[in-house]
Amino acid sequence: MTLLRRLADLFSDRRIRRIQCTAGFTLLELLVVLAILALLAGLVAPRVLNQLAGAKSDTAKIQINNIETALDLYRLDMGHYPAQSEGLDGLILAPADTPQWRGPYLSKKEGLVDPWGAPYGYRVPGEGREFDIYSLGADKAEGGEGENRDVTN
Repeated sequence: MTLLRRLADLFSDRRIRRIQCTAGFTLLELLVVLAILALLAGLVAPRVLNQLAGAKSDTAKIQINNIETALDLYRLDMGHYPAQSEGLDGLILAPADTPQWRGPYLSKKEGLVDPWGAPYGYRVPGEGREFDIYSLGADKAEGGEGENRDVTN
């Protein structure tokens, strides 16, 4: 009978409950894991944010290059770059009475807006070139450093 009693004790509800209660993590283990995650986030986040900050300037430079290409196509068709009064909208909307216009030269009007939400500037003639395309950066003012610096062609 002792053997049967031992087997009964082994599978009793009380022993199974004790095993179930010990499964899981303690509060201390969870706090250690959270501390490690916070430490990693503190080390990695500044580096990621620096990369994201430079990404807008890089995006502006790429968009300016795309606009330059569109302006060159416009010039091939029309024989000249859009006038200052026409602006960059001449790449999307046909000027009046111009049968040689084969645009739109940009697929979306959003391509004429910089990553900070301001329209790209356009100057004809440019400073040392035929035209200038520029973004004033995050501060939307001339000059600046970092993300506030102007991006030009």
